[in-house]
Amino acid sequence: MRSSIHPTKERLILTTVELMGGDHPDKVHVDQVLTTSGISKGSLYHHFEDFSELIESALIYRFSLNVDRNIDAITNLVTSVANREDFFQGLGHITAMTQGAELASIRFERARALGIAGNSDRFRLQLGVEQQRVTDALTDLFREAQSKGWLNSEFDPRAAAVFIQAYTLGKVVDDVTPDPMSHEAWIALISRVLEKTFG
Repeated sequence: MRSSIHPTKERLILTTVELMGGDHPDKVHVDQVLTTSGISKGSLYHHFEDFSELIESALIYRFSLNVDRNIDAITNLVTSVANREDFFQGLGHITAMTQGAELASIRFERARALGIAGNSDRFRLQLGVEQQRVTDALTDLFREAQSKGWLNSEFDPRAAAVFIQAYTLGKVVDDVTPDPMSHEAWIALISRVLEKTFG
């Protein structure tokens, strides 16, 4: 969490994050948060307008953790490889990791957060800050890869940043099916699209 946040507010958010796990936020209730955190109801409503704002803050926190993981993975790739071939191989590895069945709950959680943002101006503004942060970071990384000659300089790096997030999140449409597609076929298709489009 950011160091400027009040410790009580931080504890409430972290407690809610822990109680939420990967479940739907509706499964967390105010009494659970108060009992688990040991913080009074008065303190909760001093730091948050309502319980929904606390839930939203917890969702933003979880969203931020996932954003940071993705940014770190691509940053490490761009700063550690020496050539185009290694870059695309590393990008393929990151793609395989982010598209795996074991991360389906994270994709669902992100899709849920975007759905909530459609119904709450307050949440949309908060989520928008984090979404902008990941898009900006990925844009900068793609721009750097272009400057190194690893990526085609003719495409807009911001469009590429949004595209990569879109197909990662978009995998959720297959996550819900009873007969999901082959993971290997999906990764092969993405790798081919990336190399043909960005290479």
